[in-house]
Amino acid sequence: MTDEALAFPTARHDHAACIAEALDRAERLCAERGERLTTLRRQVLELVWSGHAPQGAYDLLEQLGQARGRVAPPTVYRALEFLQAQGLIHRIESLNAFIGCPIPEERHSGQFFICRLCGLAAELDVGAIDRAIDREATRLGFTIERRTVELQGLCRACREAQA
Repeated sequence: MTDEALAFPTARHDHAACIAEALDRAERLCAERGERLTTLRRQVLELVWSGHAPQGAYDLLEQLGQARGRVAPPTVYRALEFLQAQGLIHRIESLNAFIGCPIPEERHSGQFFICRLCGLAAELDVGAIDRAIDREATRLGFTIERRTVELQGLCRACREAQA
């Protein structure tokens, strides 16, 4: 499958396999790191991966509540913090939402394309972008404390649908 097909899945995308792979990778990585992927954390991760569009914490809370009964917001936020710390998800700052990370084995900040119509988001990890930002920060004597690169526009499917 091409990078583009993974970034903005087509109708042929096997999303069940996509979720299963993400959960398997999370189990393996947590075990290798000596961390616990509890049932709740796994459920939150599965919900985040339920689509390729970023999920808000309260949407996740509502979905989790349907499956488990009443769940307190701090419980979901703690699970999200753990998943983020392990590199299994990213926070999309502009949307205050979370998306699964397709390359959790590597620590990275990532960059994101976000379709303003369908809501799908695609993660990039282009080292040249990070190096350019670092180079300019050094040149200006600027210390980066948090790195967020998010670009909004139209995915191919939405652009073609508008044409």
